Amino acid sequence: MYHPGMMSITSEHPDINRRVATLLSEEAELDFARFSVDDAWSVGSRLRQTAVDDGHAVTISIILGTQRVFHAATSGVAAVNDAWLERKLRVVEHYAASTLRVRYEFLERGEDFARDSLLDRRTHVAAGGAFPLRVQGTLVGGIGVSGLEMHKDHDLVVEALRAHAANT
Repeated sequence: MYHPGMMSITSEHPDINRRVATLLSEEAELDFARFSVDDAWSVGSRLRQTAVDDGHAVTISIILGTQRVFHAATSGVAAVNDAWLERKLRVVEHYAASTLRVRYEFLERGEDFARDSLLDRRTHVAAGGAFPLRVQGTLVGGIGVSGLEMHKDHDLVVEALRAHAANT
């Protein structure tokens, strides 16, 4: 929330509007005609292999509806990554948006997600790395990564979804 004497976040970071527009564009681009359990396996497996090849320690999870249909980790992660991932995926479910977009939309308004969302910070976090899975505009689940810096988590997910879209 903006307080007198405090510079607004948008004046400190004029690129926030562009970031939000880019994130909205990614979400529109990655709206699938279909996304099944087999698609989740394909995307999740590709994502894990990319992480292994690049030496990234991450946890990966894909949810369709209320069912976890893919979960994997690479060497070097811990249970805390699972907890972060659960918190991120709850934000995707609540807002039907990527966690990075939710984070930047709060910043765009001069707000802080943890303070201003009214969601329990023990169960929800707007740190990049979780992304909505949509079929013809309808939210059907979410995919997330935890273990890297939040922008890198986000980019890893987007790259895997783009690769899947290119092959379907």
